[in-house]
Amino acid sequence: MATAKSYPYAALILLTALNLLNYVDRSVLFAVQPLVQSEFRLSNAQVGYLTSAFLLFYMVAAPFVGPLADRFSRKRIIVSGAIFWSALTLLTAVTHTYSELLIRHTLVGIGEATFVTIAPTFVADLFPEEQRGRILGVFYLAIPVGTAAGYLLGGHLSPHFGWRFPFYVAAAPGFLLALTVLFLPEPERGHFDLLQETPERATLIGMARNPAFWSATLGMAMMTFALGGIQVWMPTFLSRARGYSLESANFMFGIIVVVDGILASLAGGWLGDYLLPKMKGAYYFVSAASMAVGVPLMIVALFWRGPVMMPAIAMAAFFLLLNTSPLNAAVLNSVGAHIRATAFAVSLFVYHLLGDVPSPTLMGYVADKRTLQTAFILPVIAMVLSSAILFYGMKFAPDMRIEDSSRGNGART
Repeated sequence: MATAKSYPYAALILLTALNLLNYVDRSVLFAVQPLVQSEFRLSNAQVGYLTSAFLLFYMVAAPFVGPLADRFSRKRIIVSGAIFWSALTLLTAVTHTYSELLIRHTLVGIGEATFVTIAPTFVADLFPEEQRGRILGVFYLAIPVGTAAGYLLGGHLSPHFGWRFPFYVAAAPGFLLALTVLFLPEPERGHFDLLQETPERATLIGMARNPAFWSATLGMAMMTFALGGIQVWMPTFLSRARGYSLESANFMFGIIVVVDGILASLAGGWLGDYLLPKMKGAYYFVSAASMAVGVPLMIVALFWRGPVMMPAIAMAAFFLLLNTSPLNAAVLNSVGAHIRATAFAVSLFVYHLLGDVPSPTLMGYVADKRTLQTAFILPVIAMVLSSAILFYGMKFAPDMRIEDSSRGNGART
């Protein structure tokens, strides 16, 4: 049993491991997609619709899960959701029709929404407000590492054992980790919060007119639009417009995403926490500034050929991914603990609805009408909008500037 001092870190490691499996599960299908397409004789549209259906159900389920988590045990909902999606991952290995696979994928979206919506609020109650940026940086390491692990798992095992076998391997640890979560003590909601529970922060009606919440959410939506479109189309851009083989384009961009994702997630969280006691709206500032720096780098990456292109892509991706931890911390800190899961669910719904759900399709539409290079102007515009929204949102951010001696002396506004 972990001691009271080590428990928060043990819980963080466990939830991060479960989050990593969440992203492994998503990307295994991408790795074995050609084999699935061949066996079921699917069109490209049918294959693409598997991911669209997943995101749609994932997005729609979140606002229903959030209020439940604000009223009932978050731990039990996390465990139920993890067992549910792990079981469905296991069942993928025995699906024999496209319809079965599609139903499975939509249900996985619902199961994963229970975890992604609730786990960050659980983590937030384990640590003080001024540490949440770097703590979320650790938690969201699961995105690049889990995504890469899914590609490696599926890509390595499927040629030797068939496309179904990697799903057995991906499912098994989920059951074990989910059951281990049952032994975690449930943290008290708002245990470390010192910000005052004003009506704007503590009620759903107040949240609807909370500019700190909405500026963080809309800034994240534009960031997600850019990131979603770039992730889908960059390997194709490198292959079609810049002469790389598809294999080398995927390999190089995959390495960039993994390395940048790890470094940027940790750096963004640390920088946000470092500035938090020194300036109002530190999380907003880090995200806005990094997005602004990323814009000219992305323009160089798109319109300059030669040896400068790949370093520019790598640097632009780093500054884009730097936003993950500070933006999530900004959303969590913008509301009180007792509506935090609901707020996070609403935020998730909005930033997927305006972000990575439409961006790949819109970029594809522009590419069909013009060129793929022209289509990349859309994520650049989204990055500019995200930066502007977040710079504007700084003035609404809760004031976290405190002296160390004031901690523990009560709430502040």
